[in-house]
Amino acid sequence: MNEDYWTQRYEEGKTGWDIGYASPQLITAAEKHPKNTRILIPGAGNAYEAEALWKLGYKNTHVVDISKAPLENLMNRVPDMPASQLIHSDFFELKGEFDVILEQTFYCALPPAMRDDYVKHMATLLPQGGMLTGLLFDFPLTEQGPPFGGDREEYEKRFSALFEINILETAPLSIEPRQGKEFYFEMVKK
Repeated sequence: MNEDYWTQRYEEGKTGWDIGYASPQLITAAEKHPKNTRILIPGAGNAYEAEALWKLGYKNTHVVDISKAPLENLMNRVPDMPASQLIHSDFFELKGEFDVILEQTFYCALPPAMRDDYVKHMATLLPQGGMLTGLLFDFPLTEQGPPFGGDREEYEKRFSALFEINILETAPLSIEPRQGKEFYFEMVKK
């Protein structure tokens, strides 16, 4: 599940996570914050959310992806977005600080053995009081993936040491194919 793996998925069109437009739930989550908020979208893929937020005036939106292909797609769609905000990197090597991190499909794309590292690294990228928010799948954890799934009990157990979980509920704005199969969450770094 390295850069070559993900790039090949894009080249072969095996991008079942890609809904082709910005997730209404993520845009609604981001719009709760001022337009100067430092936002990060990890494992951003084609980053339709970043495009939508940019057009809404969120000019401090950053994306990171291990594959260059989706970042180039975003650059072609939003040529005035600074290249410095399109980060071609392994998420786990990313440095910096952001006020809000938007999660969609990235966590559940990671093998379960990497999830504790995900939680710890998210905490390093947020200041105290910074928010991790977005969507997490709600279906049984499996070794067959990605996506690998997850459930409320796993999320509460993994995140609660470093984050205050303010909301973890069935997502009200899920896209039709995912209705009832994902959680919307808001967590604040302790």
